[in-house]
Order: sequence, then structure tokens, then C-alpha cells
Amino acid sequence: MKKFDFRIKNVKLAFAILIIFAFITFILYYIFVLSSSSAKNRFANQMIEISDENENSIFNIQKILLYSSATAVDKSEDQSLKNMSISQYTDLSIYIDNTSYITDLTNENTVKELYIDNIVINSNSDIGSKLLNYKSPLSFGKYNDIESPENNRIDFNIINTNSENENRDYSKPSFYTDCSNPITLGYLNKDLLTNYSVSEGSSTVSFNGKILQETNINLEDVNYTVNFKIHIVNNLNQKFVYDMSINVNLNDDNGGIYNGYIYRGRTTSGSEYGFFKEF
Repeated sequence: MKKFDFRIKNVKLAFAILIIFAFITFILYYIFVLSSSSAKNRFANQMIEISDENENSIFNIQKILLYSSATAVDKSEDQSLKNMSISQYTDLSIYIDNTSYITDLTNENTVKELYIDNIVINSNSDIGSKLLNYKSPLSFGKYNDIESPENNRIDFNIINTNSENENRDYSKPSFYTDCSNPITLGYLNKDLLTNYSVSEGSSTVSFNGKILQETNINLEDVNYTVNFKIHIVNNLNQKFVYDMSINVNLNDDNGGIYNGYIYRGRTTSGSEYGFFKEF
């Protein structure tokens, strides 16, 4: 049998190639094994940290009040009830609790910035023009025409002192730094029906939820769900967010809004009503 005499002519070159190969192998091992494992560990540690930080929420949704009704706006020049626009509205008051975890007022549980964004309204029907915006608490339970918020965002002026409160403009969104007042919002489904005229022989019209029944508007068509995010920045510049979802059913076994109005309250409890601390 013939024997082969294998010799490396250039030992330095071979050694250099071996070193390069080993380096490439290490890089690939680091990318596909060590780096992936390290990323998983970092992610797990971050999730643990986030969970620990949100175990006791500093800000929580405490209570939600809703008042729903409807109205007719007479647009005829002689107020003859011959050209009316029918609209449905709901006023919302959202109370925030900031003392369940921290009882005293500190930089951690007082508000430096508050705004609402990502407003989405879903309904079974596309009738009317739906919008949500700030509404003055002085007008809660009363019909007011409102406009869509600019850039789908509602920014609140934060009131920090008594002197600021004395000069407060209720027509503009405002909120107390100590969370002692509710967030007041107005939902409006405008122009559900236009050019409505009172039938002959009738001289009256209901300027409340009964008008929906009088104009044969099906409540299933005007029930809706509104979703939005409430953002809070405290005086430590920490950020918190709550994903609000409110399902408004205007009907019930007793006739619902057809009786004139609906007033409902919901006292909330549980971790699902806590604001999530962002990182």
C-alpha cells in the first residue's frame, strides 16, 4: 500500500487560517447561542421588573358615571319644528384614585401631565356622526354641541394651586394634580336623523331620549363602544397608561333611553383597573 507523506509547507499560514476559523466559529456561537440566551434572560428580567413595579398601582380607575339621553335641535327659521336634527349623547365622569397605595400626596402620586389619545368608536351602524371630546362638568347631563378633538387627542391643563383653581376656565380640559376631580367627557352621535318634522296634529316633541322612539330609531343601531388611552405623567416624570373600554347599551328591560334618559354608575375594583407603569 502506498503511503502519503502529508506535510504543511507554510505553518504560519495554516496557523493563521486556524485562528480565523476559530474566531468565526466563536462569533457564530455567540450570535446564535449566547446572544439569544442573554436576550431571553434580559427579557425575562425586564418582565419580572415590570410585574413587580405594577403589582401595586399608584393610579387606579375608581368610578365611572354615565348619563345618556338625546335631543332634537330645531333648525327651522320660525322654530316651527319642521326641520329638526336628532342627536344622541352620553356624558362620562371618570374618577381616578391615587391614594390606595400611597396615602399621602407625594411627587409619585400627583399628576404633572394628563392626556387622552387613540380614541376609537365602534357601533353597529354608521348612522350619524360620532365623536368624543372634553365636556365641562358644569354641563354634565345637558346637551352641548362638541367638536372632534384636534389630532384625536385631548390635553388637560393641570391645576396645582388654589389660585389656579380660582381662574379655572371650565370650557377647557382641566384636571387637579391631586386627582380630586373627575375626567369629564362628552360622547355625541350627531345628526342621527335630519330634516325631521313633527307630524300634523302634534305640537310637541320630546327633547330627551324619548325622541329616539318617536322617530323610530332602533337602539341597537346607536349602541356603541368607545376605546381610548388615558396617559398620566407624575411629578417624578414617570409615565402611566390605562386602556379604557366602555360599552354603552342604551336599552334595558324597562325601555332604556326610550324613557327619557339613563343614568348609570360603576364602582371599579381589581388589578384590571390599575394604570400600567411604562418603561
